[in-house]
Amino acid sequence: MQASSPLLIYGANGYSGRLILAEALARGLRPILAGRSAEPVLALARQHGLEGRIAAVDDPDVVGRALDGVRAVLHCAGPFAHTSAPMVAACLGRGVHYMDITGEIAVFERLAAMDVAAKAAGVTLLPGVGFDVVPSDCLAAHLAKRLPAAVELTLAFSGGTGLSHGTATTMVENIGAGGVVRRGGRITPVPAAWRTRTIPFADRERLCVTIPWGDIATAWHSTGIPDITVYMATSPGTIRFLRLTRMIGGLLATRPAQSLLKRTIRARPAGPSAERRARARSQLWGEVRDAAGNTAQSRLTAPDGYTLTAMAAVRAAERVLAGGVATGFQTPSRAFGARFVLDIPFTSREDLA
Repeated sequence: MQASSPLLIYGANGYSGRLILAEALARGLRPILAGRSAEPVLALARQHGLEGRIAAVDDPDVVGRALDGVRAVLHCAGPFAHTSAPMVAACLGRGVHYMDITGEIAVFERLAAMDVAAKAAGVTLLPGVGFDVVPSDCLAAHLAKRLPAAVELTLAFSGGTGLSHGTATTMVENIGAGGVVRRGGRITPVPAAWRTRTIPFADRERLCVTIPWGDIATAWHSTGIPDITVYMATSPGTIRFLRLTRMIGGLLATRPAQSLLKRTIRARPAGPSAERRARARSQLWGEVRDAAGNTAQSRLTAPDGYTLTAMAAVRAAERVLAGGVATGFQTPSRAFGARFVLDIPFTSREDLA
C-alpha cells in the first residue's frame, strides 16, 4: 500500500526501528527516516534511497522542523517516558498524527489525558501499536464483547525472544518501581511479583507472575472493565529476583547502579537474531468475569513480539495515513477493532469456556 503523504519513522536506526523499516519497504511505503544520531540514520537512508532527517527529540524547534511535509509519525525511540512528550507536542503543533511502540503505562495515561487537545488539533494519538499492546488490547476488546457485563479482566502472555536495548533500558529504569494493577478503575500499586498463577496457554500450562504491563492502562480505555491484572510467563528464578527487588530496588535505582546496568545492556547484542525470532511464537490468554461469576476465556497465538511489532506498527500506520481513524487518544482496538490483530500473518484466536 503506497501512502499518499509521507510517514516519518523516528528512531529508524534502532533495533525495532530497523524491523519496522524493513516491513514498511516490503509493503511499498517510502518513509522518511529520522533520529538523534546523524551517521547511522543518514547511512540507513542512503542504503534504501530514502530521505533522512536528524532531530534531537529534546529540542522542540528541531523536532518541529523535522515534521515538515509529514502526515504521520511512527515513533520508535524509547524509553518513551523521556522521548514521547516532545514528539507529541510537535505533532500537535503541526497537525501530524502520532503513533509509537511504547508499553509504558505512564505514557499511555499521559496521552489519554491529552485527548481533548488532540481532537482540537485534528490529530490521532495512538501509542502502543507494537506487541505492546496490539495483541493483548485486541484480545481484551474481544473478551469484553463476549461478556459485556464483565467487571474483571485477566491477561497473560508468553513467548519472549530476549530483549532489545530499548526494552531492557526501560525495564532497568523501572526496576525499583514495583507493580501495578487496576482496581475499581484506578491504577493501584502492588509489590513486584505480587501474585503468581498457572496459565493454560495453547501449548501447555506455564507459571506466570504479575507485571505492570501496558494493558493496565489501555484495556481500561478500550473496555471500561474496572479490575485488570496482567501476568507474564517466566521462571521461578526470575520470580525470586523480582521479589528481591522489593528490598534492593532503591539501591538498583541509584545513579551508579543504573549506569552499570545500562552499560551492561549496551554491551549485549541489539536484540534477538532473525533465526531466534523465526523460531519463536508469542502466546496470549485472557479471561473476563462478571459480578455473577460467569466467565469467558480466549487465547491468541502470533509471531514473536518483535516481528509482530513491525507487522502491526506498519499496518497501523497504513490505516492512519489512509484516513478515517478517529482523532484524539486511541488504543489499537478502539482505532481498528478487536480483529485488527488477526490481520497479522500467522496469528490465530480461539475461544474457550
